[in-house]
Amino acid sequence: MRTVSAETAKITTTRMWWVLALVLFVYVLVLSGGLGALFGAGSSGSLPGGTTGEIPTTGLAPLLYSFASSIGYVFPVLLGALAVTGEVRHQTLTPTLLATPRRGLVLAAKLVVLLGFGALFGVIGLVASVGGGAGALALFDIDTELGSSDTWALFARLVLAMALWAAVGIGLGSVVTNQVAVIVIVIAFTQFVEPVLRSVGALADWIGDIVRFLPGAASDALVGASVFSAMAPGQESLDWWVGALVLAGIAAVLTVIGALTTWRRDVT
Repeated sequence: MRTVSAETAKITTTRMWWVLALVLFVYVLVLSGGLGALFGAGSSGSLPGGTTGEIPTTGLAPLLYSFASSIGYVFPVLLGALAVTGEVRHQTLTPTLLATPRRGLVLAAKLVVLLGFGALFGVIGLVASVGGGAGALALFDIDTELGSSDTWALFARLVLAMALWAAVGIGLGSVVTNQVAVIVIVIAFTQFVEPVLRSVGALADWIGDIVRFLPGAASDALVGASVFSAMAPGQESLDWWVGALVLAGIAAVLTVIGALTTWRRDVT
């Protein structure tokens, strides 16, 4: 418990967590609200040259709400990775390990703390996506589906997905301890490599069977809605619980690799 308390203090006494949370909130709010307004205007014929009912709105609400995870998952990953690499860069890992020589315990405490912060980021992202998306839908008299139990189940799964993404960040940071390198890897993979691979998955069934086990695809399957899945409706996704296991498995494998390799190296 003392180790968990210390790791919590390392997060809360720096600006990193709330800066990432603020950017997440604004980013998701603008996109979900903007897309909701665009679809709402199109369905009501408010767009220049548009006709009423030209754009369908069925299933639009869950799609907008899922923006919190489908585009916001990079933020808990970065928070988790920086929670590990920041100690190496700023050389605070030395006093940490002097106070708690059991390195596995330190890594486990980071994992526990970041699971909580990942869930918090999920809630923040949901407030933004629901606030922007539902507000835009209500403006054009489109069903927000907030009274549906399926929508609230999606919310719960989304928070779980964001927590698991933070755990993935911990695992990645324990394997790649260079802070600049881990930031480049996270941004390159989440914003370029995986979207390209998932687009290629539409070319053949066997490719689709492979790419659905990628972390982003597993996360989208766990949540149950995603803008990426909507753009490739023919691709079969995993069951939500399988997506959760895949994402948790990726986090576990990365963390174990880091604990057995880089995390055991001498600290200078």
